[in-house]
Amino acid sequence: MHLGAVFDLDFSLCCGQVFRWRKIGDTWYGVIGETVLKIRQTGCELEFEGANEEFVRRYFGLNDDLAQIHRCVAKDTYIKKALQQFEGLRLIRQEPWECLIGFICSAYKNIAAIEQMLKKLSEKYGKKYVFDGKEFYLFPTPESLATASENGLRECGLGYRAKYVQLTARKILDEKVDLDLLKAMSYLEAQKKLLEFQGVGLKVADCVLLFSLEKFEAFPVDVWVKRVILNHYADQLPPVMVKKMQSHNSLTNGEYLKISAFARDYFGRYAGYAQEYLYHYERTQR
Repeated sequence: MHLGAVFDLDFSLCCGQVFRWRKIGDTWYGVIGETVLKIRQTGCELEFEGANEEFVRRYFGLNDDLAQIHRCVAKDTYIKKALQQFEGLRLIRQEPWECLIGFICSAYKNIAAIEQMLKKLSEKYGKKYVFDGKEFYLFPTPESLATASENGLRECGLGYRAKYVQLTARKILDEKVDLDLLKAMSYLEAQKKLLEFQGVGLKVADCVLLFSLEKFEAFPVDVWVKRVILNHYADQLPPVMVKKMQSHNSLTNGEYLKISAFARDYFGRYAGYAQEYLYHYERTQR
């Protein structure tokens, strides 16, 4: 498939938005719902197996007008550096269920640990699938995680998150929740719905909204993004708030909401795109 737009497969898969892709040589393998996708990029060409072009275009956000998005968020020299450094990074359209569980598991864990947790979870509770001579595991269904024992989930490395995963799966089943319906809601309405799940705070909700529900105004704030804000955008915030934020490593809900509101106002409707570029740029500068 010829790419008619700027895209970088490696940047998009290595920036912390997905956790169950693996690279073998120059080829990436990923499990998306019940689809196993094999894909590699050579210049402006994408070669893939396991799905059709429409699926690939949607999943990798290839229909997003990246040039327009960049023009909208390029408000200062720092973000312009991030946009230039990682040109072609796109927001992926993940399966909402997997995205929700993945980010519940992500709390206070680095990317490598999250990847390991979700790998073990899928191998233990997901369906095995052989593709291209390799074994893959579909992500566990809500049914399989709702009926899993808490100890069994803990054996996958989830720790205290095991209870949250179990309760979230049960809520999905008992209330017949269709996460895709959140796309039709406003950002704040959808965020409120996600916050009803055990183990979902503001940051996890915003990650799910941004990476699977197409709420591009969502601006997840973690320690890296807090650092970006304090180091490069402090002059845009109340001095008292900045001083308080500098005095502790964590982030209160009040501080989170103020940073998120500032970012949505400053970067506009594609604040989430700005967040991902800033987050990845900050992490790779050290």
